[in-house]
This record gives sequence, structure tokens and C-alpha cells, in this order.
Amino acid sequence: MTYGNAFVMLTLTTLFWGGNTVAGRLAVGEVSPMMVVFLRWVLVAGILVPLCWTRMRADWDVMRPYLPRMILMAAFGFVGFNSLFYIAATQTTAVNLGIIQGSMPIIVLIGSVIFFGTKVRILQVLGILLTLVGVTMIAAQGSLEVLMSLAVNPGDGYMLLSCLLYSSYALALRNRPKVSGLTFFAVLSAISVVASVPGLIFEVSTGTAQWPTFDGWLVVLYIAVFPSCLSQIFFMRGVDLIGPARAGVFVNLVPIFAAVLAVSILSEPFKWHHGIALVLVLGGIWLSERKADPAA
Repeated sequence: MTYGNAFVMLTLTTLFWGGNTVAGRLAVGEVSPMMVVFLRWVLVAGILVPLCWTRMRADWDVMRPYLPRMILMAAFGFVGFNSLFYIAATQTTAVNLGIIQGSMPIIVLIGSVIFFGTKVRILQVLGILLTLVGVTMIAAQGSLEVLMSLAVNPGDGYMLLSCLLYSSYALALRNRPKVSGLTFFAVLSAISVVASVPGLIFEVSTGTAQWPTFDGWLVVLYIAVFPSCLSQIFFMRGVDLIGPARAGVFVNLVPIFAAVLAVSILSEPFKWHHGIALVLVLGGIWLSERKADPAA
């Protein structure tokens, strides 16, 4: 009832991703960004590869023809997205980051139409637009003045590129090898360890690498188990059940969950625009799911 329910799978996915935003804030001063990217995949691979080794060997002949694609998916969707996100965060505002991140469902939908010929329903388009309004309200903090005063800088370009990378990963999931999601993800996690090494080397060479403190290890463990491991498995399952275009709509829940968790964990204030945005996002998802075509 849970693993077969796309709504549950994708809602939990975005909840864990929202928690990753809070974890990222808690990591400041406790562990360096590229160190987080590297350690998260070392931990995930260290757990999943031994558990799935027998199955990985049995399914290797099925996965081998997809290996080049899987390398790109891990490098772009897992390592590239997070690395560029950290770079963007040092060069642009949180308002810009929030608005640009809300573009992922649109990118996924456009990609689904171009590459897979997905039929777009009017309710689906309205749902996506409604969720984008909610995301924009969160990003602009409910202020039109804040929204209109945005400035373009290189960080915005990095963030948009990171969204393109993860959207391409989401689209590629549609034609992944016909093996279990856990086995597939175990292989991707191992690839991600290797793909994250260059970023770590760069951080070490520039003298900005920081080994985790005790609190830093707690953050890394959370990121490894929930946003890095369970959320990816759940997201793949959601795409399997309803397709990348409809699954992409749920990404708009990430800033909502991030705001709620920030209030409860970081004691940040909950304002009126948070409540309105939550209603808009949930309403948008409801519209996009209504009378959906299972083949979409």
C-alpha cells in the first residue's frame, strides 16, 4: 500500500529533500560542501553495495549495456546537481535559488513532451502553474517588491544548470534497465563515489576542505540515509508508477517542506505566505493528478 502508492513515495521523497535544505544550513562550519558530497555517497555505497552484491552480479548482464548512461546519470543527477547547488549558493541569493529550483517540473515536462511525446493535459499545465505560483511566493517571501528587485548573476546560471542536470536524470529514469530500483541505485551510488572525487580534490587543493566535526557527522549521516538513499529509491519508484512529467510536479513540495522544517528545527518564523504557498502547491498537485492518464 505504501511502495505501490506514487503519492506517498513522492511526498516522502520531497520531505527528505526539504530536510536536506535544513541539513545543509546545519552543516555550515561543521563540514565543507564537497566533503559532504563525497562522504554521503561513500556511506550509501558502503551500505547498499554489500547488501545488493549478489543481485548486482545476477543483473549485471542486463545493466552492462546501460553502463555509459548510468555513469552520466550518477555524475549529473547525483554529484553534479549537488555540487552546482553549493557553488550557486555562494554567488546568488536564496530568493533566486528558490525560484529557479521551482523550474524543474517545467523542464521535466518539456523534456517529456520532446523526447517521449507525453501528452499534456490542460489540468496538468494549470497544476504546474499553480505550484510555481506557490514556490515563487515562498522564494519572494510574500513580497512583490522582493520579487521585482531580483538581480541576475553567475550563481543563477549555475543553479539553472543544476536543475537541468537533475531534470535530465529524472527523464533518463524512464528508460533505465529493467532491474530492481535498489540494485540500480546501488550501482549508481558506487559510480557517484568516483564521480565526487574530483570535487573533493579541488577542495583539498584550495585549502577549503573541512573534515566533519561531531555535529557534522550527524548531518552527513542524515543526508546519506534520507536525501541520498531513501529519497532516490522512492523517487525512482514514483517515476515508475506515474512517469517523469507527473512525478516532477511533486518537486515543488521541497521548498514547502523546507520552510516547515526550518520553523520546527531552526525556529525560523512561519509567515502568512508560507500557509498560502502550501495551499497552492498541494492544490496544484491535486489538479495535475486529477483524471490522469496512466500512460503519461
